[in-house]
Amino acid sequence: MAMFTSFNISASGMTAQRLRSDTISQNLANVNTTRTSDGGPYVRKTVVFAERHVTPFDKVLMTATGMAGNGVKVTEVIEDRATPMKMVYDPAHPDADENGYVTYSNVNTVTEMTNLIDASRSYEANVTAFDAAKAMALKGLEINK
Repeated sequence: MAMFTSFNISASGMTAQRLRSDTISQNLANVNTTRTSDGGPYVRKTVVFAERHVTPFDKVLMTATGMAGNGVKVTEVIEDRATPMKMVYDPAHPDADENGYVTYSNVNTVTEMTNLIDASRSYEANVTAFDAAKAMALKGLEINK
């Protein structure tokens, strides 16, 4: 039972980090987008994680058996409205306002690349944990040989 739980926890982490990487890639692809279907510039998106839902019975069972955690899930992908948009003076641009300024997205390439490295490392850590659990399960099957 615990072996499958460790597989599920690692798999949920890999799934969450993959969505995070996809979101970061979307942010990087739209770094210079000045007009979206909503009419304004692209707004940076971030992923919010939370502990996977634990039912009251699962909580009691995990406490009694000494197990902790049930994995991670993505609760939502939110737009970053706190970071200001980048204003660039370019009166020749078709999206320039009456003062000649163009509003670019609030995506910072350095921040996104740092987040992408972090997501990649987290994904790799989950793969390593999954492989370790798999190796233990295979060794357990070989005990009778």
